[in-house]
Amino acid sequence: MKRAHRFDVVVIGAGGAGLMAARYAAQNPNVSVAVITKLYPTRSHTGAAQGGVGAALGNVTEDRAEWHAFDTIKGGDYLTDQDVAELFSHEVIEAVYELEHMGLPFSRTPDGRIAQRKFGGHTREFGKSAVERACYAADRTGHMILQTLYQQSIKDDVAFFNEFYVLDLIIEGGECRGAVAFELATGELHTFHAKSTIIATGGNGRMFKVTSNAHALTGDLMSIAYRRGIPIEDPEFYQFHPTGLYKLGVLLTEGARGEGGILRNADGERFMERYAPSIKDLAPRDMVSRAMYLEIREGRGAGPEKDYIYLDLTHIDAAIIEERLPDITEFARIYLGVDPVTEMVPIQPTAHYAMGGIPTTIDTNVISDGRNTIVGGLYAAGEVACASLHGANRLGTNSLGDLIVFGRRAGIRAAAHAAGAEYGPLPSDNQDASRELLERLRAGPRTERVAHLRRELQDSMQDNASVFRTQELLEKQVGILADIKARMLHIGCEDPGQQYNTELMEAVELGFLYDNAEQLVFAALNRTESRGAHSREDHRERDDTDWLKHTLIYKDGDGVRIDYKPVTMGKYEPKPRIY
Repeated sequence: MKRAHRFDVVVIGAGGAGLMAARYAAQNPNVSVAVITKLYPTRSHTGAAQGGVGAALGNVTEDRAEWHAFDTIKGGDYLTDQDVAELFSHEVIEAVYELEHMGLPFSRTPDGRIAQRKFGGHTREFGKSAVERACYAADRTGHMILQTLYQQSIKDDVAFFNEFYVLDLIIEGGECRGAVAFELATGELHTFHAKSTIIATGGNGRMFKVTSNAHALTGDLMSIAYRRGIPIEDPEFYQFHPTGLYKLGVLLTEGARGEGGILRNADGERFMERYAPSIKDLAPRDMVSRAMYLEIREGRGAGPEKDYIYLDLTHIDAAIIEERLPDITEFARIYLGVDPVTEMVPIQPTAHYAMGGIPTTIDTNVISDGRNTIVGGLYAAGEVACASLHGANRLGTNSLGDLIVFGRRAGIRAAAHAAGAEYGPLPSDNQDASRELLERLRAGPRTERVAHLRRELQDSMQDNASVFRTQELLEKQVGILADIKARMLHIGCEDPGQQYNTELMEAVELGFLYDNAEQLVFAALNRTESRGAHSREDHRERDDTDWLKHTLIYKDGDGVRIDYKPVTMGKYEPKPRIY
């Protein structure tokens, strides 16, 4: 029996971007809004974001939106579309105040204003010195955003379909007419007919072995869009956050360094003084991660295996650590048995954030090529999307800003489109592709194990396509991916049940992870320069003559096809990175 639903606006994903989109779409009295989510909304990964939202409020020291835009563009190594950065740096100020008015409990200055602290890469006067720009709620900022927006969505009568896995987009004649989803509780397929569909499903960090990303972040909609002929923009740019708990990847916010935390090698040296003499430990994340790897590679790593670095907070007043960084303090104590008040914390870079994603216009419309051809009725916001705000490397705090600014824009525009549109006809076979996928996985021979292939994928991506890359390593990874792809034909499911068949969903997610890895590896192999988070040891220099352009990678039969689109430039010309 087919399960069918009809809503004017359907939002896929219930993290910060999805809930912001749903909340603003629901403000239009003429549209109905539904959210499809594979998790209960308040378990979405936005809740793990700790540090803050960057916005030039100027509550602690003088700040300006123009300085924020410059830092975003420079931090993105000039691959950022400058019109997007300019718009973002102004609109994020308004969005932060809107969150405050919704009831978000920001930390406060002594005079009652939203508190702000320093964060890596954020400066005043176009790079002269660090500035307090991160608006925060202790080190639980993402959690507070998620709770606040979920409350607002409930108040606005948004319909929620929890534990539904989207398996396909319904795209006909260049227009999106909804989605097909698998209900985990029953094993049934559901069709969601929509005038406007918003993709807000987050990132894909689970393709790496050590990641800060939740287990649910398997790049589902990046894969589905890719399979439906939509390109992925700039997937080679993947950020590794410098401060993940050793071997676990659990994130310790950059706010710890904003409060004065220092990175030290096994000799106790504050090594960032050598790599970024002016802003030291508050340099952008790509630079800090590479510096940490170089320290380890050159024998100055700590521990028996000399494979980690220390985060030192011991010189900071204990009351400040407990008040402003309570979560990361608890993480270190629970998971490593280390007390940050009195001991240095072992850390290593962890796969954290995809700068690339489904390409969109500045207004969040999904585009299907380098000529900005819009896919009617389809929008994307948050980490799954690429406007491109973050360019080659995202500044800390700009992820939460991205969620609220572009989630809001997506909700407003999707609702406006839906209010003036009719429901397009659905093809009668709209569930067939999803049903065939599930049946094939259920009936597979089971001579290969999903868990084994997933681990091989994650281990090899960590080894060959992470912080440092070479042609040799990437070509090796191409061969590994080809082997995994062939072996994926032999997976299957032992669980024949219909209800809560998580084994079946893990098999589906393996295919999604494979697609995301394929996008990254081929794009990274193709880009013969180093820029932002993409560091080629065999092409160490940034090449603005040949590579100041966005990658667009398409699925092409059993292979890939690569095209390009220009970077939108502005008043900031590319300059060498000096910190």
